Amino acid sequence: MATSFSDIINSNTPTLVDFYAEWCGPCKMMKPILEDLKSRIGQKATIIKVDVDKNPSAANVYHIQGVPTLALFKNGQIVWRQSGVVQASVLEQVINQNTNS
Repeated sequence: MATSFSDIINSNTPTLVDFYAEWCGPCKMMKPILEDLKSRIGQKATIIKVDVDKNPSAANVYHIQGVPTLALFKNGQIVWRQSGVVQASVLEQVINQNTNS
C-alpha cells in the first residue's frame, strides 16, 4: 500500500481504525460488523485494520491495552475510541457525528 498509516489518519476524512489480533475471538466478530458498516457509510470514512502483534509500535503510540479497540481519527487526532465489540449502528452514528464537523 502506497499510502502510509500516518497519511491515512491525518486526512480530513474520518478514519476508523480497528486495532486487533489474529488470536482474538471478539476481533473476529468485528469483521462482519465492519463490512456492514462499510456498506452503510460508503465514502464518508475510511476503515482500516491494524494487527497489534505485527505493528507493536502503533499499539504503543496509541496505548492500546486490549483488542479489539476501535479509534476514529480525524486530521490525525483521535475523536472517539472504544474497546470491545461495537455494533455497526453505533459506529455509523459516531462517524456521522464526526463527518459534518
